[in-house]
Amino acid sequence: MGFFSLTISINANIQNEQRNKVMAIWLFVIAAMVFAMVVIGGLTRLTHSGLSMVDWRPFSGWLPPLDESTWQGLFEQYQKFPEFKKKNPDMQISGFKDIFWLEFIHRLWGRIIGLAFFLPFIIFAMRGWLSFSTFIRFAVIMMMGAGQGVLGWYMVKSGLIDRPDVSQYRLAAHLFLALLIYAYTIWVALALWHNTGFAITWSVLSLLAVIFVLLVFATAFSGALVAGLDAGLTYNTFPLMDGDLIPDGILNMQPVYINFFENIITVQFNHRCLAIITCTFAFVLWIYCCIKGVPKALTVAINYLLLIVIAQVTLGILTLLLVVPITLAVFHQATAVLVLGCAIWVLRLSIVKFSVT
Repeated sequence: MGFFSLTISINANIQNEQRNKVMAIWLFVIAAMVFAMVVIGGLTRLTHSGLSMVDWRPFSGWLPPLDESTWQGLFEQYQKFPEFKKKNPDMQISGFKDIFWLEFIHRLWGRIIGLAFFLPFIIFAMRGWLSFSTFIRFAVIMMMGAGQGVLGWYMVKSGLIDRPDVSQYRLAAHLFLALLIYAYTIWVALALWHNTGFAITWSVLSLLAVIFVLLVFATAFSGALVAGLDAGLTYNTFPLMDGDLIPDGILNMQPVYINFFENIITVQFNHRCLAIITCTFAFVLWIYCCIKGVPKALTVAINYLLLIVIAQVTLGILTLLLVVPITLAVFHQATAVLVLGCAIWVLRLSIVKFSVT
């Protein structure tokens, strides 16, 4: 009887591991889709396409305009809002189509991600694949995704009132939530892939990894403020800001704290400082791993992390020096997401209670 019970237990464990692998792969695909979404969102922002769609239909709007009368109606709606009146008064319908398509693709991709997550989630739940803790984690991802859609429209609305540009606060919050969804999805996927559950153990390395992840989030948030204020179009020198280590006017606004969010000089200065600190910390983390002789998988992860951080800093400097060309700026944002993904990978391998070889 004991032999049969053991056999059943082993078979159940194997089956559970296989199911976890399937769900992990699914989550990695979702994370890749979120990565693409962030890149599309960055391109939408850089091409000033985000305010071309002046309404939000979360459960419809799957199809693009299919005839000229529909295009004309949408263009007439757009003409009622500040971006057309103040920035594009000479725009023709052909130019409107150019900016509309990118925003349409951005929103459509968000809907596709929603379906790609929701349908398998329901199937896994109905088949009994999910433990209670895993169900809760999947539900959290789904709720964050729904919240991201609402936040995206809240961001767009800020550019449809008086100023034909979205609020840098809402833009930064929108990017921050996208990165949070991306990071948490990878975190859960890695736990399922290694079949480790969510038990953790703390060490010096895991604390360093946590600090690095927080630095990445902070740097990305400051980068969103730079984008929202178009702060990258000024002080296009490095490492000094037009000859100054600390530029004049860095704390001109009152109250003082508002400079960190609305003063173009301060916002760009902060992003530079955070980027340098984050890059330096990546080297500290890498050196610590080399000294301690971590497992092979963690060595691979930390090596990738350092390479991508170096690439990200290089892209950031080039984007600044060349006054924000679209191609470089998009790559800069995309690489920032990859840095975060690698940081989560390193953190996961440094924090779980298992030995990775």
